[in-house]
Order: sequence, then C-alpha cells, then structure tokens
Amino acid sequence: MHIQSRSSFKDESADRSYFENWVDRLEAHNGRKYERYALETALGTTHVWGLHTNEDLADALVIFPGARTTSLIWDFDRGLDNLRHRMKIFLVETNGLPNLSSGATPNIKSLDYGTWAAEVMRKLGLAKAYVAGASFGGLICMKLGITNPEMIQSAFLLNPGCLQPFSISPKNLYYNILPLVSPSSRNVSTFLDRAIFAKPTHQLSAFSEQMLIDYEVFAISRYQDKTQKPYYMKQQLDEVKAETYLLLGDKDLLFPTKNSFENGKKHLKYLRETVVFPNVGHGIETYAQAMHFIGDKIKANSPRN
Repeated sequence: MHIQSRSSFKDESADRSYFENWVDRLEAHNGRKYERYALETALGTTHVWGLHTNEDLADALVIFPGARTTSLIWDFDRGLDNLRHRMKIFLVETNGLPNLSSGATPNIKSLDYGTWAAEVMRKLGLAKAYVAGASFGGLICMKLGITNPEMIQSAFLLNPGCLQPFSISPKNLYYNILPLVSPSSRNVSTFLDRAIFAKPTHQLSAFSEQMLIDYEVFAISRYQDKTQKPYYMKQQLDEVKAETYLLLGDKDLLFPTKNSFENGKKHLKYLRETVVFPNVGHGIETYAQAMHFIGDKIKANSPRN
C-alpha cells in the first residue's frame, strides 16, 4: 500500500499521555472500561476500542469516526447504549487522525482505505459485520463497500463526507476556520454550537461538551495533520455493492442535507432507506434517535431475535 502522508503529534510521549488521561476521564464518567486492540496493519498500528467484544453475541458493529475526531465521541454520555441492542462494538481509531493509531495514510482517492478497513476487520476476527461511519468514516465504509462488500451486512452512513464536496458557503467556512486560526476553547465552542450541534434538540451534557472542547483544542493545537480530507466520490459510489442506510441531520452545515439526499439516491444502488432527522447538526453520531435507528435495524435482522 502506498503511503500518501504521515501525521503525528508534536510531542509523541506527552501528547499521547494527555489523550490517555482524556480517555480515563471519559471512562470514569461513563462508568465503563473500553477493551483495547492494537493491530498491525498496512498503515502501521491501528488502535481499536471495544465494548462487549469478548461476549458470545450474534451481531457486531464496526465504527469509523469523522475527521479530526476519535471514535470514542460516539459514546459520549454512554451514547452507544442508545443502540438498545447488545452486540459486539468495535470503535476503530482511523490512522492519520488525532488518536493512538499511527499517522500513515493512503491516497484518499484510491481504494486503499477499503483494503485497510477489510484488514482491520479480519484481524478482529470478523468475516462479516455491520459498519457505521460519520463524515470521513462514511467515506471509509463506502470504500469497503467497493473492495470487500461481502464483509458488510449493512452500512450506516451518518452525514457522510463522500456524497458531495465540503460546503464552501461563507458561513460554513467561517465557523470551520475560526478554531483553526485560533484554537481557543471559546472558538471551538462557537464552532460546535454553529456547525456541529443544533441546540436544544441536538446537544451533549455539560460534561461531554467540555470533553469535546478539550479534545478539539488538543487535536488542533497538538496534532500535525497532513491527512487528506473527504471528497465527493461521484461515480466511484456506483461501484458500492453493500446494503446501505443514509442518516442525515437537516441542520448539517458542512454537508448540506439536500445534496447528500439527492446524490445518495443517484449513486447508491443498494440504498435501502434515507432518514432525515429534524433539528440535528453534523455531529449526528451523538444523537440518540440516530443510534435508535441503527440498533433497531440490526436487531430486526439478528439471527437471535
């Protein structure tokens, strides 16, 4: 696999220690300990968090996070409990994002991310599983749906970053650039309020919101990010051969709902259903009703149901 770029923390030891402490705080607040897997892959070490992965359960869900996030964001306020169906859950820390995985990444327009995702699943002992991806993670799910569709039971795309270009509206650009220019807690909070959530319908607890602010300030200021960003896959999407569900928030500023809806219908031959959640922003992976939808679909198809 050709390595396109390498991202890294500015001070590997100190910054990893900060992130580990951040995880400790999340585990203490959620009252649970995440299982850990360190897999050697074509992109170097890939870190995976787990819940219930050593139990005898019929279903497995593999999660890929958005850009400049950690997959643990999916479990803010024990958000994964909102799946309401006990299954093995694997939270993949995508290489090249600010997390414990190594920083090597392939060319984003190649199919290498799909090959890598399949390798991760095999090393986790998964011949087939449900997959879910938010934003950047949705793109990885679709790459996997091209390279190894036989490994996907169903794919759930949450405000994916592959169905249209990143919005260049002045409003979106302003709120996204603001914390990059000055990564203060205040500017990150403004970005989250305006671009990621849609209060009061879509919001986190005070604790989790502060955790997200702390993480974003850390990720922006301490991580040397050379990872390519998501892009509109266009005709590549025609090659996806996996059953897919599309979950959208109608307040998504980064990837406006109408375009994702129309392009999903246009390109995804195996699109089973599209759901638009009112008054929900880009960070839909933290929205309880979206998790309910995913869990209900998996439960309905479970061999032990």
